[in-house]
Amino acid sequence: MILNLPKEEKIKAPAQVDIIKTWIWTEKGLYLLDQRKLPLEEKYILCDNIYKIRNAIRDLVVRGAPAIGICAAIGFAIEFKNYVSNIKKEEILKNKIEEEIGKISNLLATARPTAVNLFWAISKMRKLCLDFLENFKRKVPKKSLLELAEILEREALIIWEEDIKANLKMAEFGKGLLPEGGILTHCNTGALATGGYGTALGVIRKTSENKKKILVFVDETRPFLQGARLTAWELSKLKIPYKIITDNSAGFLMKRGEISAVVVGADRIAKNGDTANKIGTYSLAVLAHYHKIPFFIAAPSSTFDLQIESGEEIPIEERSPTEVLTCFKSKIAPPKSQAYNLAFDITPGDLITAFITEKGIILPPYKENILKTIKNED
Repeated sequence: MILNLPKEEKIKAPAQVDIIKTWIWTEKGLYLLDQRKLPLEEKYILCDNIYKIRNAIRDLVVRGAPAIGICAAIGFAIEFKNYVSNIKKEEILKNKIEEEIGKISNLLATARPTAVNLFWAISKMRKLCLDFLENFKRKVPKKSLLELAEILEREALIIWEEDIKANLKMAEFGKGLLPEGGILTHCNTGALATGGYGTALGVIRKTSENKKKILVFVDETRPFLQGARLTAWELSKLKIPYKIITDNSAGFLMKRGEISAVVVGADRIAKNGDTANKIGTYSLAVLAHYHKIPFFIAAPSSTFDLQIESGEEIPIEERSPTEVLTCFKSKIAPPKSQAYNLAFDITPGDLITAFITEKGIILPPYKENILKTIKNED
């Protein structure tokens, strides 16, 4: 999985990167590992403008809430640099620059509606721009905009690096929670879905590194098969024992005592602990609750949305019916069939045993303890 880049292409990356490289950032743009083609083909796509990056997020070339946030931050930096590079004048009106910042923000924000990390990253980049522009009244010199472009690149790298650090801290906090035996996970929450290492899969990695005897049960995660294609691919790279199961096998495996714990990621978490995650998560939480099996959510603080009280306020993305009616572009349903393709569901906080974050383990009551642990960074 090594991308053969020309020697003159300098790679931009944090000091600590994962062995699984979801992306490679150079002066040419952002090379994204096309997750739609895994595990059969390891191919990178070059995204050198806002439209390609937006499409990559929308079309699941890159996916996973933390990864979407990092990709959006890098995309913001790339597009602002493109904008500044095309300016011919030595000075430009401040309101024109603000319009461009708004355009970049809106294009990225409309790529996918559920993952709060996307909006968190855009907000950070946009605020940085507006704070910088406060120093100017009407016109801004181009050299100052070039300086801002460099600041945005550094901020995107910081967001990426902080995510890796958060994942490693999460893994340290979570390694003691997972028992030996069968660990069930859903969708993909590893390096492919984050800046590196992973959230729920990161906790599993650290548990395995600590010599605990575990077997990872990987939900296939229909309809896009993120478990069968991506999580299994990562676990095979990491040499962690696993078995892929159909999504509807989980309950029976729990009944037979083959699953000791469930650990999954999240796309948005409300103040009361209600959690949006890949469709099927709610069903697993109900099953785990019935069978008295611990159910953990591993997510960075950027996934907590302290502006909303409950999961009722989280928008749920509905994707194309084609994803349900086909598998690897092969039709699997009768002609003219209709499908209802919800990408996420909401798991109530009272079904969650604990949240594993980089700031520590959060236990019930969540209305109190989430606010105590997670604080808005802005």
